[in-house]
Amino acid sequence: MTLDILSAFFGWLTVLHLGLFTLSALLLLALQDWVAGLHARMFGLAPADVSLTIYRWLGTYKIVIFATALGPWVALQLI
Repeated sequence: MTLDILSAFFGWLTVLHLGLFTLSALLLLALQDWVAGLHARMFGLAPADVSLTIYRWLGTYKIVIFATALGPWVALQLI
């Protein structure tokens, strides 16, 4: 496997992850009350707890994107 192939793979992986992250964030922003109410009923939580959990999930997902997709792509670009 060449560096060009790996670079293309991690580049497209980053684009895919950032697209999914952006779509998730926009949908959760637009449908926040509905999502919080649905998950609150499903799991017996307060809607405020659900919103906090979603916020933490988005933050964790962003860190995962940087560590597993964007970081390797940047490293390959520097080689």
